[in-house]
Amino acid sequence: MYQLYYYPCNASLAPHFVLEEMGVDFELVLVDRKSEAQKSEEYLALNPAGRIPTLVDKSNEEDLVLFESPAICTYLAEQHPEFNLIPLAGATHRAKFHQWIMYLTNTLQAELMIYFYPQKHTLDETAAGNIKKQQENRVTEMFELLDNELAGKDFLVGDSITVCDYFLLMLAIWADEFVKPPLSFSNLCCYLKKLTKRPAVIKVCDKENLSLIAYQ
Repeated sequence: MYQLYYYPCNASLAPHFVLEEMGVDFELVLVDRKSEAQKSEEYLALNPAGRIPTLVDKSNEEDLVLFESPAICTYLAEQHPEFNLIPLAGATHRAKFHQWIMYLTNTLQAELMIYFYPQKHTLDETAAGNIKKQQENRVTEMFELLDNELAGKDFLVGDSITVCDYFLLMLAIWADEFVKPPLSFSNLCCYLKKLTKRPAVIKVCDKENLSLIAYQ
């Protein structure tokens, strides 16, 4: 049994998609960011980084606790290879899987974090607006790269859904208020609309009170 410590539309969204896709037994534990519960003594005992999400795997004699969203997603996929959410070791698409999950995490998500929290990247309060604007331009270029990659493809890696797809969906949802949002790119638009028709996505968005109207 798994416990996923989450907050709606946070970095916990991707592992929530993965858990729902697999249909395994899991419990959602809300971490209230509004009251900064992620900085509480109790939560920090689980996740010293004080960030969301955290996964607790209670299936072993001793609980396994993980943080960092891509690590959680990859762990879940490897624990349940029957769902094919990560290519097996030695498989043709394994290297590409690692390339894209790292790009999504280390490049796209990292740049998005600067967009959302520009004040953390300058000592000049008047500069935050310019940083935010420039970051939107940078991230938009990254979505353009992904749009080109998805030409003629239903999935980012291989011929079936993987963790990469759910991670990209999460990041695209975060960027849906951009001047040029992911849905404005033709290949990304088709790709995202197909993903949001999956029962797992619909169920998760219902639980987290996220609207999918723009993706219909």
